[in-house]
Amino acid sequence: MSARRLRPLAAVALAGALMATAACGGGEGDESGSGKTTLVVKTFAQFGYEDLYKEYEAAHPGIEIKEENIAQFGDYLPKLQQWMASGSGAGDIVALEEGVISKFIDKPDQFVNLLDHGAGDMEGEFLDWKWKQALSADGKHLIGLGTDVGAQGMCYRTDLFKKAGLPTDREEVGKLWPTWDDFLATGEKFTKAKTGAAFFDSAGMVYQNILMQQGDHTYYDTDNKLVIDSNPAVKSAWDQTVEMIDAGLSGEITAWSPQWNAGFKKGTFATIPCPSWMLGTIEKQAGPENAGKWDVAKVPGNGAVRGGSFLAVPKQSKHQKEAAELAKFLTDAKGQTSAFKAKSNFPSALKAIDDPAVQSFTNPYFNNAPVGKIFGESVKGLKPVYLGPENTPINDRVGQALIAVEQGKLKPDEAWDKAVDDAKSVAR
Repeated sequence: MSARRLRPLAAVALAGALMATAACGGGEGDESGSGKTTLVVKTFAQFGYEDLYKEYEAAHPGIEIKEENIAQFGDYLPKLQQWMASGSGAGDIVALEEGVISKFIDKPDQFVNLLDHGAGDMEGEFLDWKWKQALSADGKHLIGLGTDVGAQGMCYRTDLFKKAGLPTDREEVGKLWPTWDDFLATGEKFTKAKTGAAFFDSAGMVYQNILMQQGDHTYYDTDNKLVIDSNPAVKSAWDQTVEMIDAGLSGEITAWSPQWNAGFKKGTFATIPCPSWMLGTIEKQAGPENAGKWDVAKVPGNGAVRGGSFLAVPKQSKHQKEAAELAKFLTDAKGQTSAFKAKSNFPSALKAIDDPAVQSFTNPYFNNAPVGKIFGESVKGLKPVYLGPENTPINDRVGQALIAVEQGKLKPDEAWDKAVDDAKSVAR
């Protein structure tokens, strides 16, 4: 999920739940007043575990599970860093997004070694590269178990496409943009139709998808050397995105902002690059009144990974054994299949990917789009993109620079120079 992504519930709505958890010591995984062992799971975005929690509790009557969820990954990450640095507050299981796991893999002692709890038996169940992302360099410490992978698609509003005189069938829509240049050309046709909506939500969302298709690394090389200004893939993604801004295709709406959330419901923009985990966000924000108006087509260019997460057990957990068992349950093939059906988080477990229930799954909200087929066709062939230790804050700075271009506050070259300078400052 990116940052899941994160990566979409209002954090303020959690206040009551967090207070209640704190009152029973749940934030530290203490015993609850019921006499049961309380396991606290910290997540961001939507992991789709609600039914799985109930199933696990029913099979383990001595266990009570409390999930503490923070909507945006940008709000979750600083809290995660604080919990790990202070040695308290992380609960029993934490979600680690792919953009930050490389930051923690160098400090494996902060997390329980899941190999000590039988997780090694699960290795063959995962995509090989997904397993290795959470494994220490010497192969002796596994800090997390994979949840989903961010297989990409392009979500679009069928009603707005019809209004613009464009095809609405997902197969025909996918044929409109085999490349990002074709996506730009389609956007120009859409804009000329004057539907009252922007072609896409924000430049930053498009940029991230283009960037993740450019090669095997982005801001850092695999030796953790900052290469933002020497890796041509980064500048290429930037230039393509700026071209779309200049063409007037962006709605200039900052992702994850209140305006962005409202835009799904109001039809403010017609398309949004959507990794599989994004579907749950769109459905939540667009609301039941827009069911069937959104659909999913092929993303321009070649598929790539964008987002995806892991579950880890912090050493500070007071119930490490129980937490490790729960993490294995949530991330096995059955658990990943359940999470996919609940929130469209595409599995990283091979048996789940091949499960007919996944491959044949259609999403009624998205006009019965065969999302299992759309996201499953390329996921096995996806190649991971290496993300260095400060990938997330650097990507945020690049996104802010693109916003400055959208808003006319900086010229593209000025914004690029600022993004590079900010990245170097972050990486020091």
